[in-house]
Amino acid sequence: MKILIPDTIDLSDLTVGSDDDLVVYDVAASIPAAAYDAEVLVAWRNTTANLEEAARTLGSLRLVQTLAAGPDAVLAAGFAPSVAVASGRSLHDATVAEHALALTLAVIRRLDRLRDAQRESRWDDEFLEAQRDPSTESLYTLAGASVCIWGFGSIARTLAPMLELLGATVTGVASSAGERHGYPVVDDAGLPAHLAGVDVLISLLPATPETEGAFGPTLLAALKPGAVFVNVGRGATVDEPALIEALTSGSLRAAALDVMVQEPLPESSPLWTTPNLLLTPHAAGNRPRGAAPLIAQNIRALKEGTPLTNLV
Repeated sequence: MKILIPDTIDLSDLTVGSDDDLVVYDVAASIPAAAYDAEVLVAWRNTTANLEEAARTLGSLRLVQTLAAGPDAVLAAGFAPSVAVASGRSLHDATVAEHALALTLAVIRRLDRLRDAQRESRWDDEFLEAQRDPSTESLYTLAGASVCIWGFGSIARTLAPMLELLGATVTGVASSAGERHGYPVVDDAGLPAHLAGVDVLISLLPATPETEGAFGPTLLAALKPGAVFVNVGRGATVDEPALIEALTSGSLRAAALDVMVQEPLPESSPLWTTPNLLLTPHAAGNRPRGAAPLIAQNIRALKEGTPLTNLV
């Protein structure tokens, strides 16, 4: 079996059969003709053009194993329906959870504002006064805060206990209401009413036609006054003009985005200068952990005709 391995990650620990042929390919270049008979394509940080060309030229392909938690880029490339697509779900749980926690603490503690003061060599007395004001006590800490995780999958399962250790009460949003990983969740229909009591909304939503622009005027208006928003899911899920308006007007206290609609973010984007907004360059995951065992497991399953892990 010919298996195409991306040049963007070290998979020297990948164990396959003695008759398997591992071929490293350039994710930003054309697919070489000698690789057209590949049966497995492993994808990580591929360009759109590379994936679309792979979909057109790899006529023997049986499996695309993306190492990204969200398979949206692979699904958009146009692979034939007969080609199985498996995601990298679970490979980014720890790193994305860490980054989500870091961004949440940063906007709760307003480290964005304090960094601006540092650059101006200014001791921010106004911040200190606001922080010590008894009426704002709940705004600057996760202790006692209500945190809602929107998209309650494996990353949320890792993140939720971290938030609880800092004193937060964690709830979630999932496709159906009930309980996920021991935490209460509401469904999408129940989200607007739920947001009235939420201090921090963390989005882990994937990009799908149903989630495009999901965080927009309706949910912004439903949020509790003084709430903050953190997005480490996908940029397409946010109505960016509505978010900019909410942050500029002050109806949303602060936000942090690791993902944007257009990436890399253009220099001309108004997000760069939007007040009360912290940006990071899609850095939450960026390093799959445990990729080789997942790939090997799905290659074995493909050969044996057993169910694939993380089949989309």
